[in-house]
Parts: sequence; C-alpha cells; structure tokens
Amino acid sequence: MPEKIILMNDLRSPAMPVPSVAEAPTGLLADARGRPLHDLRISVTDRCNFRCVYCMPKEVFDKDYAYLPHGDLLSFEEITRVARLLIAHGVEKIRLTGGEPLLRKNLERLVGMLRALGTPSGRPLDLTLTTNGSLLARKAQALKDAGLDRVTVSLDALDDTVFRRMNDVDFAVADVLHGLDAAHAAGLGPIKVNMVVKRGTNEDQILPMARHFKGSPFILRFIEYMDVGASNGWNMDEVIPSAEVVRRIGAELPLAPVAANYSGETAARWRYVDNCGEVGFISSVTQAFCHDCTRLRLSTEGKLYTCLFATRGHDLRALLRGGRTDADISGAVAQLWRGRADRYSETRTVDTSGLARGGKKVEMSYIGG
Repeated sequence: MPEKIILMNDLRSPAMPVPSVAEAPTGLLADARGRPLHDLRISVTDRCNFRCVYCMPKEVFDKDYAYLPHGDLLSFEEITRVARLLIAHGVEKIRLTGGEPLLRKNLERLVGMLRALGTPSGRPLDLTLTTNGSLLARKAQALKDAGLDRVTVSLDALDDTVFRRMNDVDFAVADVLHGLDAAHAAGLGPIKVNMVVKRGTNEDQILPMARHFKGSPFILRFIEYMDVGASNGWNMDEVIPSAEVVRRIGAELPLAPVAANYSGETAARWRYVDNCGEVGFISSVTQAFCHDCTRLRLSTEGKLYTCLFATRGHDLRALLRGGRTDADISGAVAQLWRGRADRYSETRTVDTSGLARGGKKVEMSYIGG
C-alpha cells in the first residue's frame, strides 16, 4: 500500500521574492532555456469524485484524507487577478483543472470573469477546462454561456466494467458519453477525449476507443501512464509507449502523421488515412517535450509550479493577500519564470526516486494534469 500523502496545506513555503526594480511586462517573457510563457493551468479544487488508480487511489485519498479548507483556496477574484497579470506576460491559453473542477461551486462565474480579460494582441483568450465528465451534462450549457471555449474529457475505457474499476467509484461510462454529447450540443469544441493507458489495466480498450471515436466530433488522445506524484505507485513496466499504441491502431485503422497546430503542443497528431478524424498521442515518458514546454501551473491554494513533476511550489498567495501591488506580483512571476530551467522528463530514468530532490513530486490531483 502506498504511503499516505498529506498535501502541503499547512506548510507554506516563503513568499515569492519581489524584484527591487519594477518593470513593465512586454508579453515576451522567456525562461532560462528560451521557452516563452504561453499557457496557464489553474487548479480550482483539490477534490474529486473519482478515485482513479493512477491519480487519486482510494488507499491514499480515503474518507479521512485532509483536503484544503475553503479559506485556503484562491478566490475567483484572486485567480482572475493572477490571470490578468500573466496574460500581460504572454499567456494566451488558460485551462481550468482540479481535482475535478466542476465540483467548485459557481465555477461559471469564474469562467465569465476570465472571459472578460483581454490580451495585448487583441486575440481572444483560449479558455478551456479538463473534466472527468461526471457533471458535464448538467453544466455544459452554463459553461458555454459563461464564455468557455472547449473542454477535454478524461475517459479511460469504453467497457463499463473496466471503466468502473478504473474510476473506483462505480461511475458508469454511459454517463460520461452523455456528458460528451451535451458538451458537443452546447458548442464546446473541438472536444478532446483523454485516455491514460496503463499496461495490465486498460490496454485492451485501445482499439475499442479508437473505433468508437473514429469519425465522431471528438478527438481521442492516448496518454502514457506518467510518474506524477508518489501516490500512484508508478512503475515503468506499466507504461505502454505511444509508438506501440500507434502500431496497434494503425494495424487496423491506418494512420498518417500530421503537423503540430502550434509550438509546444503536447500531443503528436495523427489522422486516419480515410480522413475520418484524427487521434493524438501524449508521450511525456518516452518522448520528452520539455524543450518547448510553455506551461505554468497555479495550485488551488495559490502556489506556482513551473513543472508538472515539481517537488515544491512558489507561494504567490502570500503576495496576493499581503497587500502587494500588481507590479510587485508581476515582477515576482517574471523573475520566477526567467530562472526556470526544468526538464524533468529529459532526465527521467526507470528509477525516478533520485530525481525528486528536496521532497516528493507534487500530486497531479493538486495541480492538474
């Protein structure tokens, strides 16, 4: 049984340092490896109603698990303030995550507040959300009306028995499919469907998923089982490389590679040669994409993480609630990003324990995927 993990809700790191000299943002902020800041992922809750074996296993996240008290969560106003300042530094895409973000009460109000933000270029902000789909049918239209562009839905199996075993709360796959249809009807698209593939658990669902979503309005993406956090007991032997998934699908449904939509796109794109749709493959284990990673993550309680596999965050909430000016906060974030040199996936080995210097890697449920 994995060691029980307690999130850092009562052990705050020191507040982020503020530069002594203020500077106006230019929208061209780059890190130590020349990577621009383009994407902001915001976790709005550390809670989830699923207990997926690779993310929030029931043995760790049980009824006695200590979640963050509501007062520790960033308010919608605080989140919007951070987003506005980071947009000035070049962020053009914001993804709301969790936990399960649709568990956050009145989330539509936050969507509306973020939609009202402008970008320096005048282009609309790309505003998206990742969800397990359990509440999507009842929330889809309200999210669209509030200004959300699109959603990504996690779905790890088409077979109901396999899916219920993976989410470990006996949730039916039919209800997620209903949520997908509701999101499509509401105009939240293009909609992506993410399947985490774990050897010995759901690999027999690769082809059924491909067959089901081929020719549909949805873009299916296969994700290699990743070593995020410590609670999922990650083992390299359980990783099915994307190249193998491509071969399995291509043997029945011929595929051809497609160019990326933009620099830093996480998924390698392939299309069916009969032009009946496309699939994506996210290969952070076997094909590291650190070299063009443009993502910054904001945790539920206001810590910034410069890598999905980070061991510590940088306390932004202390500045937000400490009376610091926008210029102070903007400068602190700029200073953090300029010093960023993360490339965990490029240095990963089969044994990842030695890479978590300074503590265990942060859990995916805490900062989103």
